[in-house]
Amino acid sequence: MGDHRIVATDLLRAGERKRLESLAGCREVPSLVSFLSEQFGVRLDTDPDIIAGYARDSSNLPASAQVLARPDNPRDLAVVLAASQVTGIPVTVTAGKSNLTGSATPEGGILVSLSGFQSPAVSVDVATRLVRAPVGMILEDMRRAVVEQSKGGLVYPVDPTSRADATVGGTIACNASGFVPGEQGATRCWVEWLECLLPDGRRIEAKRGQYVSRDGQFLVEGGAVAPLQWPVPRHARPPIKNAGGPFSAPDGVLDLVDLIVGSEGIFGVVTGVALRVEPPPAAVLDLFFSLPDEARAVQCRNRLAKSLEGGLGSLRAFEYFGVNCRRYMDHESVFFPGKDQVAIYLQAPVPDGDVETAAGLWLERLMELDCDIDDAGIRLLDTERTWKQFMEARHSLPAKALEVVQQRGAFTIMTDTVVPADQFETFLDFTHRRLAEERLEYVAFGHLGDCHLHFTILPERDSVVRALAAYDAIVARSAELGGVYSGEHGTGKRKRADFLRCYGPAAVDGVAACKRAVDPGFLLNRNNVISAPEGVTQ
Repeated sequence: MGDHRIVATDLLRAGERKRLESLAGCREVPSLVSFLSEQFGVRLDTDPDIIAGYARDSSNLPASAQVLARPDNPRDLAVVLAASQVTGIPVTVTAGKSNLTGSATPEGGILVSLSGFQSPAVSVDVATRLVRAPVGMILEDMRRAVVEQSKGGLVYPVDPTSRADATVGGTIACNASGFVPGEQGATRCWVEWLECLLPDGRRIEAKRGQYVSRDGQFLVEGGAVAPLQWPVPRHARPPIKNAGGPFSAPDGVLDLVDLIVGSEGIFGVVTGVALRVEPPPAAVLDLFFSLPDEARAVQCRNRLAKSLEGGLGSLRAFEYFGVNCRRYMDHESVFFPGKDQVAIYLQAPVPDGDVETAAGLWLERLMELDCDIDDAGIRLLDTERTWKQFMEARHSLPAKALEVVQQRGAFTIMTDTVVPADQFETFLDFTHRRLAEERLEYVAFGHLGDCHLHFTILPERDSVVRALAAYDAIVARSAELGGVYSGEHGTGKRKRADFLRCYGPAAVDGVAACKRAVDPGFLLNRNNVISAPEGVTQ
């Protein structure tokens, strides 16, 4: 077992920290800007137009910041973090701006963009099956680099929808996940090493298994800062797909890597990473098939989970297109040729590369499931044209939904809930009934393999309040059934109430204690996951 004593190194010399202490209590932005520029060579921007381009993100939450920092190395970032601790000015970290819950949306203070963290260059070690990548690199660019450098011999399989916009560091901060069902579909299990700056600017480097808490505590030593006890969150987490808040350990034994991944930047800023990669299958089979209704789709899911060797985790995708998807999808007539109302897309590995034989076997398997699947409604996505049509259809769903609510003068309200498989049908029944009772239009789609659907509510302007109440009821019901409010989008600032509803006040207190130990003023990524306690200067 790893050591609970974490060794931190200081990127600032003792004399430099002493100089920063002269900023104590300084809340004047011009003074901070000139001091960091003159004393440390760190450039800060105060132009409102420049800041606005970095502050607004996909969450569409109100954003404000007085200063923008764009460091391209850990030392300059350490200066900004240390200055924040001395002055009491909060810091929010951003990069790809693809988050949906406001985790990177500033509420004043300093905004730090890590998009300049582009070194060292991405590097694949074929022998150890690891890739090191700069945290400011776009994830899809890294995924392509893995394939190119390994000459097709390795891939990084985590493929979130936002992979063309999200950065490597951002996916680590929120434990991003993609199509692949089960734990293998999320970022956490692929992280083997990371470099992280604590809120005070000290650096920690950790391999998986190197630092493990003992009796619910880490001890952080090193640098010009006094040693500190660092308690870990200890609330229970359901053993299902989960992006709801920091990782926790009821037994008090927690790997530091797991604590940092998915913590949404409240304990530190990831500045370097090494990720596991794996050989791809010889080939894959992509199938899209329609079914009469949701009951048959769930039946199909359950029967495949029992009959497949390795369960649904043996697949590389198992996606659902449910209620009203036909209405909002491009190429609807292509993918729904008959009266069927829902559909499933699956991607299965073909180890021997014989896709034709695998397709025949899968057609037989689907027919044997006895879920009223019409062979006329099965499409093999085996050409560039059919794949392009499928991707256009898939991406048209959220785009058209957004267009509709904007025309109505409202906004989309999307669930991200996951429930245990044995409670899935109960949850679905409740959710559909509640939305029908409120006379709300919605679209349902998502990751059927993980019992993780997005109910996207499309309210009229005068029904937004009812839609929000329905959302709250759905999240509460998922918690009652042993589920979680977030399978992939995280908590951020938007879903803090959901974290409380799911885990309870003791969990909030536990995360707050973990946060307070390394960031007493709750200055780094303030109000992510939990609210800063009363009495903390805003």
